[in-house]
Amino acid sequence: MRIQLNGIDDERFYRPLTHIVELFFEESDMYFESVESPELTITIDIQTDEHQVRTKASGVTETGGYHESSFHEHFTPHMTDKETFKLIKRSVSYVLLTILEDVTGVVQKWGILTGIRPTKLLHKKLQEGKTKEQAHAELREDYKIHDEKIDLMQTIVERQLQVIPDLYQLNKEISIYIGIPFCPTKCAYCTFPAYAINNKYGQVDSFLGGLHYEMREMGRWLKDNNIKITTIYYGGGTPTSITAEEMDLLYEEMYESFPDVSNIREITVEAGRPDTITKEKLEVLNKWNIDRISINPQSYIQETLKAIGRHHTVEETIEKYKLARSMGMTNINMDLIIGLPGEGTKEFQYTLDETKKLMPESLTVHTLSFKRASEMTKNKEKYKVAGRDEIMEMMDLATNWTATHGYVPYYLYRQKNILGNLENVGYSIPGQESLYNIMIMEEQQTILGLGCGASSKFVHPETGKITRFANPKDPKSYNDGYEKYTKDKISLLEDLFGSLKSHN
Repeated sequence: MRIQLNGIDDERFYRPLTHIVELFFEESDMYFESVESPELTITIDIQTDEHQVRTKASGVTETGGYHESSFHEHFTPHMTDKETFKLIKRSVSYVLLTILEDVTGVVQKWGILTGIRPTKLLHKKLQEGKTKEQAHAELREDYKIHDEKIDLMQTIVERQLQVIPDLYQLNKEISIYIGIPFCPTKCAYCTFPAYAINNKYGQVDSFLGGLHYEMREMGRWLKDNNIKITTIYYGGGTPTSITAEEMDLLYEEMYESFPDVSNIREITVEAGRPDTITKEKLEVLNKWNIDRISINPQSYIQETLKAIGRHHTVEETIEKYKLARSMGMTNINMDLIIGLPGEGTKEFQYTLDETKKLMPESLTVHTLSFKRASEMTKNKEKYKVAGRDEIMEMMDLATNWTATHGYVPYYLYRQKNILGNLENVGYSIPGQESLYNIMIMEEQQTILGLGCGASSKFVHPETGKITRFANPKDPKSYNDGYEKYTKDKISLLEDLFGSLKSHN
């Protein structure tokens, strides 16, 4: 689809408006100047004065079809330039989305939202003192979000506040993410820092040395400054790719370095690949009182696992799940993915039926996303996936299945290029929610990332401003510079929490 968009000269609009267009057309060429033979020409007119922005749009198809839309928003007193621009961008996105819905007949239930964290928007409105009805009306009128999605957001927000009643008061604590960048093999859809562990044991040793250093130095600073840890999450990669002995030493370091580990609310180790789980590793987890793990089937169709590069069997997933159960693991999460290559409603229903036989405490239902750097995206013609309508049917299957079996939704996030413009939803048996998943999604506190490829988000305890800092993704770069990254992050922590000390 060749689309000419007139009336937009500010380049800051280009990317967000392109994201809106990509909700409707997988393959599109966007032009912000005159081009030859566009299939759709959209003209946007933006008028602002000191009180409001008025936006009008008209769309003309190559066959002569005509569509128009308008929207206006009022500025509030003392808005910053950044806030003003956001309001204008929202207004422009609204009219563009309306035109595209009219032209294509495709309805976007998430409206103009293309961001990752919709529930954060609802949390913010409620924190500002708006009633539920006021917040919902604004989501509906300003963002074009449909009631079905607003209801999902509200259910999740209420559940999160039941699970963590002091969610809004945890800004003076932190959570910690520890990245282990190794896996048995790399999945075709993956863009996480994950390196096949075979023949990389020299890198593993060096990496773990750097990680232990980060943990010691960060732990010392946290103790010296009396900062509590809310949750710890070991991700990756696959944290159980390393040996049982290496895991044992890592958790020993955690207990020695970090403050008051026995009172941390939750410690999770993602054992996502069943082919990395052994009796010895489960014994190590038990030794250090870690009982929340993730064992991820993704699918119970063997051909699918082979196609996406997961070199374990369906039987191995079930066997390792039962082994973990027999060894006292009482909080197990499983991930499923909607829309994997070659799968439709029949195959996904089979996966749900197999899940029923195990009944993990929590279940995260992902919708496949074509991430830019993944092997799957680079070779799209090789990976045939279901169409939009069937993807939505599979999501409906997941929604109904979880409700029927006693699971409640407790967190949600979205991604660019996600099939059907849907969402990823975490469900759990009430009381078994992942606290870390809530903390990372709602951005109410600093998440300190340690290890290879780990991203830190420094959330200012008073203003909420977020500063991001990423460790390098490849082990060699990490090994060459972990002392500097540690020092840089401590400096950022000083800036954040130093202001609190000065006020006390």
